[in-house]
Amino acid sequence: MKDPNFQKQYINGEWVPSSSAAMIDVEDPVAMAPCARIPRGDVRDAERAVEAAAAAFPAWSKTPAVNRLRLMQRVVDFMNENCTRVAGIETRELGAPWSYALKKHCLYQLSRIETYMRLADRVLQPRRTEGARLILEPHGVVSCITPWNYPLGQIIQKVVPAILMGNTVVLKPSTLAPLSACVLAEAFHEAGFPKGVFNLVNGCGGVLGETLVKHPKVAMVSFTGSTEVGRRINRDAAEGFKRVCLELGGKSPDIWLPGMSDYEPACRKLFDSVFLNAGQTCTSLTRLFIHESMEPDVRALFRKMLPLYPAGRPDDPAAVLGPVVSGGHYRRVAGYIRAGVEEGAELFAGRVPGEPAEGYFIEPTIFMNVKPEMRIAREEIFGPVLSVLTYRTVEEAVRMANDTPYGLSSALYGPKEEVLKLAGEIHAGNVFLNDAGRDITAPMGGFKESGIGCESGKAGLMQFVGIKSVFDASSF
Repeated sequence: MKDPNFQKQYINGEWVPSSSAAMIDVEDPVAMAPCARIPRGDVRDAERAVEAAAAAFPAWSKTPAVNRLRLMQRVVDFMNENCTRVAGIETRELGAPWSYALKKHCLYQLSRIETYMRLADRVLQPRRTEGARLILEPHGVVSCITPWNYPLGQIIQKVVPAILMGNTVVLKPSTLAPLSACVLAEAFHEAGFPKGVFNLVNGCGGVLGETLVKHPKVAMVSFTGSTEVGRRINRDAAEGFKRVCLELGGKSPDIWLPGMSDYEPACRKLFDSVFLNAGQTCTSLTRLFIHESMEPDVRALFRKMLPLYPAGRPDDPAAVLGPVVSGGHYRRVAGYIRAGVEEGAELFAGRVPGEPAEGYFIEPTIFMNVKPEMRIAREEIFGPVLSVLTYRTVEEAVRMANDTPYGLSSALYGPKEEVLKLAGEIHAGNVFLNDAGRDITAPMGGFKESGIGCESGKAGLMQFVGIKSVFDASSF
């Protein structure tokens, strides 16, 4: 894909060359070959972007909300006009099947922008307590550091609420899937945002990250990624008392209770969670807990449902799964599958991947007879791999479900009264009961090592402001 903006940084309202002449190849995981190049930005790029954002902040923070919303609507309009272009990008840099790329990696993400806009209009209305006026004040420059698994979506979750609430932004996307970020930068440019409000810097996190976290003019860091990196960011940010919002790892449980007449809806939700996007979703329900009496029926159900999830090339209309994102990630996921076999779990579906020949494809993989101490039951794999564990009592199921350092998401399927009762016993920021779907106006955040703060909804907007109480007796 040849686009001159892919090879530049977007700083202070202009597409500019990087301070570094070095470039990074963006790999197509189907072709297993480069499909584009981006700058290998250096510290000077990060510093220029932060300075531009800092200079823009005083005026932007005082810009009326109605003006911010008007400009953001232009971003939505531009992205809607370029949705097929974004989908085409995600079929190349991520290997996503075309229909999934269009629906989930573009159209669904634009609905997030519209939701933030609708909610921001309400959140920014004047507030009072019994004896004070409450003023929402943006923090300042926000560094947004995003992952590759939902390239546009993860950016929107941070950049849009930050800017709507009056902050200015420096975005550093993943080097594995950075191209849709460039399209979003074009949208901000064409919308007419003031210079410096939005800045895009491409490059390696190991080079740019310290500046984007520690720079004295950065007020907040919003990061999605691994718990290990999040822990380091939290530590570095604490030195400057910077605010952080961290959405980190997960190993989410799904508990099926006996007593339901039909488990196909539960299986569909489970397989969608674990297998779509090639399993590269932080909230994937990768641990299934079933009562030991259910195992024969569950095996039969899996055999029935698995053919609905074929892997294939993005241009294959029948494809549901694409490849994982890179050769390095392919080998990582393959290593976990190999470890599951070596530890004695039953490889019920899938196979141990060998050397990739025509793309980094990993079949939907299911392990049965998994024990809680196995690596595949404890560590985040981030691939299309499901571990099935059995329980004898509901109390045992809940104990095993909570026996993890993570607490991002979870699901319960069973009689209504029982799942309602159990919802409060699962230590996770999200609990899906039976056929419930996600509400993008609700907060999305994790407990324990799954993060700090939250995204989505009003709560996601409020991450980007401080609350000032003004006590003025004359106004009451």
